[in-house]
Amino acid sequence: MTLLLEMFTYPFIVRAFAAGVLLSLCAALLGVPLVLKRYSMIGDGLSHVSFGALSVALACGWAPLPVSIPVVIVAALGLLQMTERSRMGADAAIAVVSASSLAVGVIVTSLTTGMTTDVDSYMFGSILAMTQADVVLSALLCVGVLVLFVLFYHRLFAITFDENFSRATGVKVGLYNTLLSVLTALTIVLGMRMMGAMLISSLVIFPALSAMRVEKSFRGVVVLAGVLSVLGFCVGLTGSYLLSTPVGASVVVVDLLIFLLCCGVRRVRG
Repeated sequence: MTLLLEMFTYPFIVRAFAAGVLLSLCAALLGVPLVLKRYSMIGDGLSHVSFGALSVALACGWAPLPVSIPVVIVAALGLLQMTERSRMGADAAIAVVSASSLAVGVIVTSLTTGMTTDVDSYMFGSILAMTQADVVLSALLCVGVLVLFVLFYHRLFAITFDENFSRATGVKVGLYNTLLSVLTALTIVLGMRMMGAMLISSLVIFPALSAMRVEKSFRGVVVLAGVLSVLGFCVGLTGSYLLSTPVGASVVVVDLLIFLLCCGVRRVRG
């Protein structure tokens, strides 16, 4: 208990908790429609795009965040267009963009700065990387995601399960898909500073899959995914501090345990 109380005396831990809870909630809510629409690996693809962008930014001496955000948003919109207007499936499009961006990032890093502390923190995450500005941006992003789900819940439900029917009934499918893509891109860019490019996609995938093992309604899955995501992050960050393990890996392990627990609950229910 003393260690837990001592943990919150460090400003960087408080910032990590605040930003992590907000970003975990955003990732979980956005992850439900993405997983159901079979775009679950978009988080992995966008994180690699962000890594490529920040590698170029660090090599040029620019601030990584202002460079990464517009690049990842453009990549998210590009992936959306590739899957809608070509014969290339979502998984193939994400794989192409992901591998290409990661390759560019690795080459630029090897030719310029090398594997510095900054690059390593973006690859695998670091709670020391979180600033007060990140917390503010995370709060604004969380407000945007909550507004989208509260005010346009029925439209999101419709485009998640049947885009053709939604389009026929007058729902602006392209607009809502664009909003989902942009919000996901922002969540990935902000979250990878703490979780790392290699692990940030777990925040999008695990909570949604775990909630789907327990709940049957769309609303129930959305709510439970948010709860499980926040819980998993808090337990993971606490365990990371107590055991001196990497934050991203600790959170992923906790999310995996929650997923296995939910699978067990589903099996018991029959």
